[in-house]
Amino acid sequence: MKLFGKLRSLCGGMLLVACTFSAWSATPKYIFYFIGDGMGVAPAMASVTYARNVLGQEELPLMMTFPYTGLALTYSASSDVTDSAAAGTALATGYKTNNSMLGMTPDSVPVYSIAKTFKDAGYGVDLVTNLKKKNTTPGAFYAHVPKRYYSDQIDRQFIDSNFDFLAGAALTGLYDRDGKSNGIIEEYEKNNIKIIHSPKDVDLSKRMILLQENPFQSGNTGYMIDSIPGMMTLPEMTQSCLDYLTQKTPDGFFMMVEGGNIDHALHGNDALTAITEIYNFNNALQLAYNFMQTRPEETLIVVTADHDTGGISVGNNQNGYVAHFDVLKHQKMSKEMFSDVCKNLLKNGNPGGWPAMQQLLGEKFGFGNEVPLTDAEMGALEKLYRQVFEEKGSEDEKSLYNDFNAFASAVFRTLSNKAAVGWTTGHHTGNPVGVYSVGAGAENFSRVFNNIELPGVILRTAGF
Repeated sequence: MKLFGKLRSLCGGMLLVACTFSAWSATPKYIFYFIGDGMGVAPAMASVTYARNVLGQEELPLMMTFPYTGLALTYSASSDVTDSAAAGTALATGYKTNNSMLGMTPDSVPVYSIAKTFKDAGYGVDLVTNLKKKNTTPGAFYAHVPKRYYSDQIDRQFIDSNFDFLAGAALTGLYDRDGKSNGIIEEYEKNNIKIIHSPKDVDLSKRMILLQENPFQSGNTGYMIDSIPGMMTLPEMTQSCLDYLTQKTPDGFFMMVEGGNIDHALHGNDALTAITEIYNFNNALQLAYNFMQTRPEETLIVVTADHDTGGISVGNNQNGYVAHFDVLKHQKMSKEMFSDVCKNLLKNGNPGGWPAMQQLLGEKFGFGNEVPLTDAEMGALEKLYRQVFEEKGSEDEKSLYNDFNAFASAVFRTLSNKAAVGWTTGHHTGNPVGVYSVGAGAENFSRVFNNIELPGVILRTAGF
């Protein structure tokens, strides 16, 4: 109660607007907060288009079937285009802050999340992501740092949060610049925090950190499209945390689940990989929905995104009013994985030459087979191939989380052009994001919000 009052006053009335409803119809004890990283309205629509036109499925993603929907604006205190730290802080605490700041106001005053409010009231608290543990969305719920890259501080501050369970791809702040251990693992052990790499090793007597043993190169668990052996999936992590909470704090809990791989794929302008991750996110959401069916009067599920990434569109200049998403069904690997293949070929002296690459493009993307290319399109790829692999005259293309081989980037631009997928950026946009809700008090989430309003509405719906 005290924390919420402070949030309301410091937000300049933003949360006050969210808290002046005439009545609250229910008081949920189990609150699920699902955040699709980068999953703006347009990426969600791309997943619908693919399902309908390629898979023959008219059913919408689960989140889009929820009875109450709205929109959220995402700008930060410093920019019309937010970064993940400022967006995460807004969704966790109800405060606008500057890009790159986490759990602090622009003048560096620490602010506290609704997860802390729930924990202080005796609820269990779990945070789940398929990105690195310090990733800015989970970190926004317990950390307070002026820069999102202060990994060691973010890792240490989890200790003080007293939260029950954290699941993600990796720890990040274990070593200093000289490669020496900074003692965080030992501090976790002293504070009854156990690090595990399998849901089978969950111990109810301890606080848990569940991590993938070998995270993917950009710090995520890997993409579903790549079928990486040993990869932990977001549904598996979600189920593990849910099982833990239902046993340890059966009378009430708060659970945040982030689909972080959606954002990574969109930063790379990789449409099908992003679409498969949106459906992976919805598979995790299904677990919460199944739980709600057993406690319909006591459970609230709210789904949103921290921001939109990539500026994706269904349709582009090359294809007019026709989309060809069926082209995407021939893609067999993510852009990150194909870039790795190209880098390894370059490193190993380009065995097989252009004929071998043509065959690979046919096998992995359908180029020249199911996806016919014009002579000009194939010729442009061959020319760039020789420049990159034979003349070695092209640098990698940098994105926020990866440096893509230049040839791999050209292949994916060609794929998007053929499929009628448009992109405006490899970064975030200022576009609004969806808000989807179901369960006890879900009707309170059906309008256009400023993102800092959502934490207050959640708290009030839960009776705080």
